[in-house]
Amino acid sequence: MKPPLKTYFDSLHLAEVSVERQAVLQPLVDYISAKIISQDPIHLTFICTHNSRRSHLGQVWAQVAAAYFGVKNVSCFSGGTETTACNPRTIAAFERAGLKVTKTTESENPIYKISFDASSQPIIAFSKVYDQAPNPSQGFAAIMTCDHAEANCPFISGAEKRLPIMYIDPKVSDDTPAESATYDARCRQIATEMKWAFDQVRQ
Repeated sequence: MKPPLKTYFDSLHLAEVSVERQAVLQPLVDYISAKIISQDPIHLTFICTHNSRRSHLGQVWAQVAAAYFGVKNVSCFSGGTETTACNPRTIAAFERAGLKVTKTTESENPIYKISFDASSQPIIAFSKVYDQAPNPSQGFAAIMTCDHAEANCPFISGAEKRLPIMYIDPKVSDDTPAESATYDARCRQIATEMKWAFDQVRQ
């Protein structure tokens, strides 16, 4: 893991995950643990409406947490109920956390490579519908990160498990003086909760 990122991830305190949030995260821990026992690949797809903020945060930090704790055969994805773009404020929060991000295309929906470990393939980030390639079409857990997607997408085709793990949208701070601090706080919350979940898996 790249040194700035490792410093950031090491600094995440698991004690900050409340008992209430632990209860929300426990079904994810149980799902991953069951897959490990059955020696099946672990596919996690994080879903929000626009695949712009929270779903990318979940995807990236779950993949980082799996690598950090050495949990094998984990592949994390993200998608939306519609396509927009990965918000540049999300990308900026990743960079402040120590991830290396490279924009590989210039378009309304750019493609980014997010690198966290020299021995791992970069995460490819762009906005897509949850069932669009390269996302899996079956055999995955659908992790619903926003209440709008949870309410308006009652059926996720191909998902073998649906897990509501919802977060407040950092979009509420866009174009305000609190913008960077809000994105950093949501980034840190999701990173901490994914660290907690994978720490539980390895125990």
